[in-house]
Amino acid sequence: MKNNIRILMATCLAAIIIIVSCKKPEYSFGKIVTPTDVALTTDIEGVDATNPNGSGSGNVAITIKAANAVSYKVDYGDGNTEMVPSGQVTHKYSNPGTADYNIIVSAIGTGGVTSTLTKKITVFVDFKIPAEILQDLTNGSSQTWVTARETPGHVGVGPADSFGPDYYAAEPNQRSECLYDDEMTFSKDENDKVTLTINNKGQSFSTAGGTATYGVSGPDDCYNIDVSAPRKLTFMNATSNSTAQNSTRIQFVVPGNGLINFGTGGNTYEILSITPTTITLRNIGADGLAWYQKFKVKQ
Repeated sequence: MKNNIRILMATCLAAIIIIVSCKKPEYSFGKIVTPTDVALTTDIEGVDATNPNGSGSGNVAITIKAANAVSYKVDYGDGNTEMVPSGQVTHKYSNPGTADYNIIVSAIGTGGVTSTLTKKITVFVDFKIPAEILQDLTNGSSQTWVTARETPGHVGVGPADSFGPDYYAAEPNQRSECLYDDEMTFSKDENDKVTLTINNKGQSFSTAGGTATYGVSGPDDCYNIDVSAPRKLTFMNATSNSTAQNSTRIQFVVPGNGLINFGTGGNTYEILSITPTTITLRNIGADGLAWYQKFKVKQ
């Protein structure tokens, strides 16, 4: 009888040990405290009475403070986000011209709880066009260009991830005449800002995929499109994955309908190459393809 009692007690003790050992450990973050009193200050480099949005560098010093914050997350409003443990950072905006940005800061407390604050800033970024490109494009003042119609590949198309007309390259004088009679004049002012003026003789050529951008519809053809108004171009570093081996890494945006001498529905042109007498441009059209144009100086 005593042996049975001992066995029963041993079994119960083993069961208790197993139950205790199988109990999941409990963890605690401690007291969860939400950050309060979030404050955000911004200092745009070069701001003065003459330059209310900065001197053009694009640099903005950002300081964030909050009670009970262990770190900070900053959304700069230009597509970039960053963790800033110290609460102090300098961010460089790169989009040329003057633009508004909504900075969103999240003060992060224990357990990941956050408090958020938003501030709108206006920043001026002054992009300097490389001197050699500016000289070749405008000849120091103003220069008129036409399609290099005798050059193979003066019009071409390829996939968006390449930098050559892999799908099609036009033979000399192969395209519609309305594409060949356009005259594109690039002029610079005293501040090295460039304006484009086009004389399309009343009609411009458009790809079928780009027609809707210009208020027309139909196949690849010539259309009555008004491009006579001078347009101020915005230059910037190229946003494609090109390299110095296949591009100048400089691009420009044509405002309005974005058309130069033939329309694809796009408005951003990367300068693949430029000399005092020739230009090769790459443009992503509304159809998602890369289109190529070659110009030469009008004689």
